[in-house]
Amino acid sequence: MRKLLGLVLAGAALAGCSTGSDAVDVNNGGQFRFVAGTPSGDVIPEAERASGPEFSGTLLGGGEFDSTSLDGDVAVLNFWGSWCPPCRVETPEFQEVYTEVQDQGVQFLGLNVKDQEQLAQAFVDDVGVTFPSVFDPAGEVALAFRDYPATAIPSTIVLDREGRVAAVYTAAVSQEDLRAALDRVLDEG
Repeated sequence: MRKLLGLVLAGAALAGCSTGSDAVDVNNGGQFRFVAGTPSGDVIPEAERASGPEFSGTLLGGGEFDSTSLDGDVAVLNFWGSWCPPCRVETPEFQEVYTEVQDQGVQFLGLNVKDQEQLAQAFVDDVGVTFPSVFDPAGEVALAFRDYPATAIPSTIVLDREGRVAAVYTAAVSQEDLRAALDRVLDEG
């Protein structure tokens, strides 16, 4: 049994955990499945980009969020859960990148799914995350991005300054890959 659990956790570190119909129940009452990750560093050519959907929600810690507040900036949207092993590795690294680029017209937004608010808030506090996160236990924002694989957890979507989807990742993203994608999108006219 321990070997099976170890294999499952190792698979989670190499792939994303996802909500879906072929899911497996987990202790927190949510569901997930493992999916293959996307190649690193892929940025969608400008001519092939589609606009991301508008969305809104309630922030962890209170307050409301509306996606129109991202207008004009490059945005990194990260779908995560406190129960997700790759998210626990990726989130502190995202915080480091956010600290480096927040003054360059880049916004980060976490989208917490399939979680309990107190567990999500405890994780954010423990890691020291300073960018906002929308609490979205039903995954409604992920559904708004149904044309992209945002139901895989973790997933990261980079929006360009025009609100178009510039990059999509369906697994944990390394700092190097995220920085490279942000550099390319920031350098666009």
